[in-house]
Amino acid sequence: MKTVDLYTISDCTYCVMAKKFLDARNVLYHEYDVMKDMAARERMIAISHQRGVPVIDLGDEVFVGFNRAELEKALGR
Repeated sequence: MKTVDLYTISDCTYCVMAKKFLDARNVLYHEYDVMKDMAARERMIAISHQRGVPVIDLGDEVFVGFNRAELEKALGR
């Protein structure tokens, strides 16, 4: 199973959708709230070159936003 880092903010609809997607597929992930964790925010910007959330880091692929089809493909489902 791939290690998943999920960068979010608390009031983001797409972040909630991403968490529900990962939870429904029993994918373990580490969630970082980039409004509260400045180090995580800097990591997110460094890997994605973006400030938008969610950012989903699968280790070998990084997704900005929530794209169900692309995530399914990347997770091999």
